[in-house]
Amino acid sequence: MSQATHSIDLFWSFRSPYSYLATGRLVEFERRYALDIRVRPVLPIAVRTPEFFKRVNPLFGSYLVRDIRRLGEFHGIPIRWPRPDPVVMNRDGSYPTDQPYIHRLTRLSVAAAEHGAGLAFLDEVSKIIWDGSVDGWTEGAHLAKATGRAGLDLAQLDAEIEKDPQHFIDAISLNQGALETAGHWGVPTMVFDGEAFFGQDRLDVLLWRLKHAGLQQR
Repeated sequence: MSQATHSIDLFWSFRSPYSYLATGRLVEFERRYALDIRVRPVLPIAVRTPEFFKRVNPLFGSYLVRDIRRLGEFHGIPIRWPRPDPVVMNRDGSYPTDQPYIHRLTRLSVAAAEHGAGLAFLDEVSKIIWDGSVDGWTEGAHLAKATGRAGLDLAQLDAEIEKDPQHFIDAISLNQGALETAGHWGVPTMVFDGEAFFGQDRLDVLLWRLKHAGLQQR
């Protein structure tokens, strides 16, 4: 008798440190359990809703940096703010419309998901952006090598996107709409059976819910 596989949708962004901090544990979930994680990349809130950061409390930024550092220490996950930031920010804290990195990254992750390697791509690429091991992740062969470790070819993915960019734009827009329909706006958000679990600190609750629904180890 074949083992039943449970599925979740993962809404995720390359600019979110909490998405990065969740990814390795989600990889482990998929390895240990009969679980299919459907990667559904979205653009960061700084691109989707740039006015968000004009409204947020001024203490938000300093607390965020402190929080992600201690979470990294707690989980044993190296983390440093990316160099360069996947989302370019002006000196006045505003975000220009012309973004040189995040649209390509997000479309690449959609392409990777369509090849069945979405989670592996997020895992490998987010490491070179967030773990502090690489200065200038946009330079040289860093991105190509990370894509290769995920079992994919960067040039092939870029060619697929160039051939039909609207397909990937539409897919990202669909994901963003599905995230809101699920009842949230932030990332990472995991959705199981219509129920949203927002944040890397909800992974244990998600696993609890999945096990109550019959999730089994592989």
